[in-house]
Amino acid sequence: MNAAELRDCLLSFPGAEETFPFGPRTSVFKVGGKMFALSQLGDDDLRISLKCEPALAEQLREAHVEVIPGYHLNKRHWNTVITSGSLPEQMIRDMIEDSYDLVVSGLPERRRGTLGWKADEPR
Repeated sequence: MNAAELRDCLLSFPGAEETFPFGPRTSVFKVGGKMFALSQLGDDDLRISLKCEPALAEQLREAHVEVIPGYHLNKRHWNTVITSGSLPEQMIRDMIEDSYDLVVSGLPERRRGTLGWKADEPR
């Protein structure tokens, strides 16, 4: 997955937006004003940090060397994923979707409704 594909994937979710609160090199992807992903898309070593349920975050780190504790983030709730490794692209997409869903699930019900999000429906 290259940087353009990663950006397209992140922006494909309802209400997703790309912001630059940490400067022009770091893309922060938000929904409802809350961050669900961040990446320095211009780097040669493409990585993405994603929110994750704590137990699953630990399991993913133990199972895959490409998944490490979130860089400069709460390591209990965030993983950094090295996209240039051997992880299948669909697995990375699934982790992105999980991060988005986790953030949206914490938004007020009215806001979730405007996004067309329902917890038990696949996209």
